[in-house]
Formats: sequence, C-alpha cells, structure tokens
Amino acid sequence: MPLYEYECVEPGKPPVVLELLRAAADADKPVPDPEGRGRVFRRRLSVFAAGGASGTAGGGHVHSGTCGCGKQPGSCGMG
Repeated sequence: MPLYEYECVEPGKPPVVLELLRAAADADKPVPDPEGRGRVFRRRLSVFAAGGASGTAGGGHVHSGTCGCGKQPGSCGMG
C-alpha cells in the first residue's frame, strides 16, 4: 500500500502532518482527527529525496522556495 501524507493547517500554528498507509482508492477519503478535535486533514504532495549516484545522504535534495522539511533553503543542511 502507498504511504500518503495528510496536513492540517490552523491559523497561527505549525502544520500537523500525518503519514498513513492507505489503499490508493482511499487516498482522498476523509482522515479522522487522531486527537478527536475535529481538525480537517487534506492530502498533500509527498516530497522525498533519494540518494544520488555517489550514495551520499541527501543526494537529489533540491530547494525551491521552502524546503520539503519546511525550512528556508540552506537552513536544513540538505540544500
């Protein structure tokens, strides 16, 4: 089963991200709030990096605007 990421964004708070293994047919179905607070989670584009030809960690990690880790370019040590 594929791994999907779901995000809840509340004003003034950092995003809450869940990773769930779900069947592709269920990818866009509603995700219940694990804390029962009624938050709404939406599927987001999952961004990951694979090792480059040299096999070094972070190979292929490219910053465009904000990093997939949520930090500014160059501040996470991977870009």
